[in-house]
Amino acid sequence: MSDSFHEPEWFREGIRHIWLPYTQMQNSPLPQAVKAVQGSRIILEDGRELIDGVASWWTACHGYNHPHIKEAVAAQLDKMPHVMLAGLSNEPAFTLATRLAALTPGDLNRVFISESGSVSVEIALKLAVQYWLNRGRPERQKIIAFKNGYHGDTIGTMAIGDSENIMHSPFAGLMHHQQILDIPADEKTRQDVELFLEYNAGECAAVVLEPLVQGAGGMIFHDTETVKFINDTCKKHDLLLILDEIMVGFGRLGSMFACQQADVVPDILTLSKSLTGGTMALAATVASDRIFEAFLSDDIEDCFMHGPTYTGNALACAAANASLDLFETEPRLEQVQNIAAKLKAELVPCRSIKGVVDVRTMGALGVVELDDMGDVDDMYWIRKKFVEEGCWVRPFGNIVYLMPPFVISDEELSTLTDTVVKIVGEWSDRKPS
Repeated sequence: MSDSFHEPEWFREGIRHIWLPYTQMQNSPLPQAVKAVQGSRIILEDGRELIDGVASWWTACHGYNHPHIKEAVAAQLDKMPHVMLAGLSNEPAFTLATRLAALTPGDLNRVFISESGSVSVEIALKLAVQYWLNRGRPERQKIIAFKNGYHGDTIGTMAIGDSENIMHSPFAGLMHHQQILDIPADEKTRQDVELFLEYNAGECAAVVLEPLVQGAGGMIFHDTETVKFINDTCKKHDLLLILDEIMVGFGRLGSMFACQQADVVPDILTLSKSLTGGTMALAATVASDRIFEAFLSDDIEDCFMHGPTYTGNALACAAANASLDLFETEPRLEQVQNIAAKLKAELVPCRSIKGVVDVRTMGALGVVELDDMGDVDDMYWIRKKFVEEGCWVRPFGNIVYLMPPFVISDEELSTLTDTVVKIVGEWSDRKPS
């Protein structure tokens, strides 16, 4: 890794030992050294400030260092940072389960708390398979998912993602084969799904979907009718529906949960990212009463055999409860509507830039799709340009996107959108004619 700036000592020593995510450690540019964060700003060690356009991988919905979350975490730390959830209990975890059951739609009343989004999906997959096993249908083990989907980087979640994804393809030999279909967004693909299920539903346990937006697979949108079709098809063929709202949950697309826009209640809902407002790692897998009841028995082997060490972590649950307080007391969904309007209006100039394939927005998410980002040096160049302009925007593949904190000011947001238009234009000018 090579670059040049005056690194603090912790950085100079640590860069010799740290192994960074999604990073070619031999030749990638050095990461920015961060000293502090506040609101929608990332403050670097050299004094520069960056407006965060991606909310730290879509987590910091309330901005950084919100005093209510800080106070809740500090108070919990004084009492009890953690206690195992097997045989013991803690108030923050039980309160969070109660609140999530009340907040999520329908009869999603049972909450399994874990420590990451990938694990919450792994839990959902295990619940689905064991549900059928406990009901005397052990042959129903296959999972149906959709091309361009992304559900995590653990072995089980990679198997229900796009196998051609650069993040997953090296590990194809580790994965159990699952059924990956085209998302049924038109009549042809809906017929294909119906035909597949006509012959194969009996060996399938569940369908997994990121509702309305497939995130890391390319920020690909689909409409509420697609979500409704998938839900109706699951009911028709007696399949469980798992909705992965790790990215889109907690207001990002304009409603508290994306499934509410389609008036769909899944059998299992997975949540993470904004759950603690970007404070610390936590996830939840929320199951319906029907799912939970299939695990009730006098036989120990019928219980759900899963238990992460930090499940129900009191400190993280305190942060999550404080985050839910803010959704109740501060105008988050109204802020999302304001962001949505500004993104829609202010990214329009990108449409006229050569090499831009599409500009699309939904809620507090804006996407500029390029025809081809070029090679990895092109990606490094565009990321560096955003930092030079005082913005933290991290394009991937051929996607430049904004997913800012909900508390971002109008001025900060306009700086982000203006910078996207400027740098996409400069990128276009660099392309060979």
